[in-house]
Amino acid sequence: MSLQTNSSPLSNQIVQNIDQLDLPIIQKHHIRLLAHCLAIFQDFSNKNVSSIDEEDLLRDWCKKQSQRFDDKKFTDLLYKQMYSTMQKLKNFSISIGKNTNELEIEDLVNLVQQNN
Repeated sequence: MSLQTNSSPLSNQIVQNIDQLDLPIIQKHHIRLLAHCLAIFQDFSNKNVSSIDEEDLLRDWCKKQSQRFDDKKFTDLLYKQMYSTMQKLKNFSISIGKNTNELEIEDLVNLVQQNN
């Protein structure tokens, strides 16, 4: 998964690949959101930090993202949603015998389709 293009952690190619999937629009959107989150989490993992440090990195990342809104409630909500997604991706990766960093778009498609 190629990351860090423009302000999005997803490459244009990944976005195009998702858009070309033969899936309902809502599922494509869900996959894009998961891929975006996964790219952020992979960046944390590349820093070789512990799970506790990873949570701190996520909390700091959420604070940075929400600074432009100056809204503590938004920061908290963003953190809860991102943390929930992190756990979902970790649990899914364990269930399919992969490391979270090894997840690919096809895996995210399977996850989304399992949940529908």
